[in-house]
Amino acid sequence: MKTLERYIIKRAFFVFVMTLSAMTGVVWATQALRQLDLVTSKGQTIVQFISITMLALPFLVVIVAPFALMIALVIVLNALSSDSELIVISATGGSRFLVLKPVLIFAILVAGFSASLSLYVAPKGLAELRNEVARVRADLVANIVKPGKFINVEKGLTFHIRNRSGNGTLDGLLMHDTRDPLTAFTYQSETGNIVEAGGRTLLIMQNGTIQRRPQNSGEISIVRFQSYAFDLSNLIPEASNPIYKASERTTANLLSPAEDDVYAQQNRDKLLQELHDRFSQPLYAIAFSMIVFAFLGKARTTRQSRSSSLIGAIVACVGLRTAGFGLTAVVGGAASLVWTLYLLPALGIVLALWAIIKADDLKTPKWLLRLNESVSGVIERINRKLSGQTPSGVA
Repeated sequence: MKTLERYIIKRAFFVFVMTLSAMTGVVWATQALRQLDLVTSKGQTIVQFISITMLALPFLVVIVAPFALMIALVIVLNALSSDSELIVISATGGSRFLVLKPVLIFAILVAGFSASLSLYVAPKGLAELRNEVARVRADLVANIVKPGKFINVEKGLTFHIRNRSGNGTLDGLLMHDTRDPLTAFTYQSETGNIVEAGGRTLLIMQNGTIQRRPQNSGEISIVRFQSYAFDLSNLIPEASNPIYKASERTTANLLSPAEDDVYAQQNRDKLLQELHDRFSQPLYAIAFSMIVFAFLGKARTTRQSRSSSLIGAIVACVGLRTAGFGLTAVVGGAASLVWTLYLLPALGIVLALWAIIKADDLKTPKWLLRLNESVSGVIERINRKLSGQTPSGVA
């Protein structure tokens, strides 16, 4: 690899990693808030909450990676132009393809990284996230043991505890059971622990009483105990295999779902769309690199404004990916259109390549020039306002 290629790839890699980390962190924070009830209502700690929601990171990286690549290449190519490095390369007889080669190499590396996440890592992460969320929501302790509250576990059974210590011990336990139509029971104990024994879930109460009151009589009998086990097994939701959505299934499962898979039989179009979407997503990294280079890869003098090219590159990339998201939604209901998932990024690559080859003959569209003038005017007014200057002729 030539020195110039290593130089460009190294700079692009550094900016890409920084941008990808920042953008993924922001997106992760917004998505993690959707699972905030894991902490607020399910009794999970912050560490557990973070570890569970981090399982969605690979999926978020796949979405963010093309945009991080776009920003990295915009910054690097703009810096090469600002430092007159592109002009030097052109003046020494170097072709534009001399710079395009490392850009494409880096884009292919990012595409390979995205493909590995999209095809293998992200689906496993999403599937594990569903398993963890289901486990937390079915957690008996998290759902029924909430200090200071009366919790109706089911009709006729109420729990209350004063406190829950760090080792899981329940202090000041009160349980009222009226499920028996003939007799009501009230259990009180100083402490209690929920344990698993013999395949059953038991509440072991220590130093307490059992008050027994027949429904048709006001007489109450009290029994004191040092240790008493109350069976909670029938309160735990029956274990069942979660139904994974298309995005949570492995690529192998999408290619060949089980014959008894009801979800797969009822949603074949969604599974087919998800499969082709995974294979087509890495193409956007290459398309973005070509588009950015088509706008910013040409050497310009310091007197030539690059604002219109920069805006054009960003608008084109964002527009292409937005169209891709919309197309994915459409294809989900029409499996015959899955080929368009590949056509859209491929079209972006071909048009960008054509623009690169014909760069000397192409002119900037008038609408883009007008947009550039408007944006430049706004930026100039903001700069004057921040610096305390006033337009000429104004006192």
